[in-house]
Amino acid sequence: MMAPTNARTFDDRGSSAGDPDTECGRLGVGRAHGKAILLGEHAVVYGAPALAIPVPQLTATAKATRLLGPGDGADRVSFAMTGPGPATVAPLAADGLRRLVAEFKEMTGVVGCICVDVLIDCTIPQGRGLGSSAACARAAALAFADLFDRRLDAGAVFDLVQASERVAHGRASGIDALATGSTSPILFRSGTARELPIPMPGDGAAHPPERADGRAGASRPFGFDGLFIIADSGVSGSTKDAVELVRHTFERNAETQAAFVRRVSSLTHAAVRDLARGQWSDFGARLTENHRLLREIGLSTDRIDALVDAALAAGSPGAKISGGGLGGCMIALAGEPSRAQAVVRRLHEAGAVRTWVVPTGRFASHAD
Repeated sequence: MMAPTNARTFDDRGSSAGDPDTECGRLGVGRAHGKAILLGEHAVVYGAPALAIPVPQLTATAKATRLLGPGDGADRVSFAMTGPGPATVAPLAADGLRRLVAEFKEMTGVVGCICVDVLIDCTIPQGRGLGSSAACARAAALAFADLFDRRLDAGAVFDLVQASERVAHGRASGIDALATGSTSPILFRSGTARELPIPMPGDGAAHPPERADGRAGASRPFGFDGLFIIADSGVSGSTKDAVELVRHTFERNAETQAAFVRRVSSLTHAAVRDLARGQWSDFGARLTENHRLLREIGLSTDRIDALVDAALAAGSPGAKISGGGLGGCMIALAGEPSRAQAVVRRLHEAGAVRTWVVPTGRFASHAD
């Protein structure tokens, strides 16, 4: 169980920011990765569960370097970002990250002025619903902990990332804050995440799962052939705008909110059972139905709908928008590698600017 707590763990090495003359040039490093939501986005803000997977090939690495301060007693913290493509470094609009730094100092007892340059190397495209802002915040929090010799427990990291996310998005469920540090698929609800079991060969779970009628099923269990394909529509979405759109829709009609949250909750719970049993066809149907619900409240776009249709036409058992909406990415279930190739090809023909194939399973953490 991944549950943020009120406990905090810090090194007993004093509470000051250190002697700037001796600390100048010291480096702290933190890492995180992207995520994709399979089911439950937006409904999760209203108490519904959501299912997410880590996207380990999309990473964020923060390097925080101590500098000599100007001597006026004021903090000097700058943020810049570099990413894929030409080797450029750009200043980062970082109101959320500055909030994170202020809360880090208060939480960990760092006193005195700090002068730090933070460079974030992020391969997660922004505005695509893949957790770029949360991953950058998580990486930054861990980099500051490393720089100032503070050990943060899971709850402390969660709170720091959430502080940044609330500034960036207005209202944040917390799923990005946890999924960008998880090494397994997670089921998230109300600030708590449960890692989903991944059957592996030889652990007794590799036999065909039982069906509801008691007979052995034909599908292999969760973790063997659960390939997902993420396709970038090429259009940035705005999570903040999408959250506001949904809020206004629900304020106008409370019955719409109740029906949406109830239906998405049911789909997510059913999808978790499908995954545990390796029932990929049923799971795919849940994805497509969730997409229909999101489209009905205005979160999809013509381009996303075209990508969903292309994936289904190529043999995907199910596909949907993933993340905040109003642009961004879609995600499709592929299942077997041979089918994944066909789905990827059709998605590019339909206008996807880039795709990622993501296996469902545990990977070695690089975010400690």
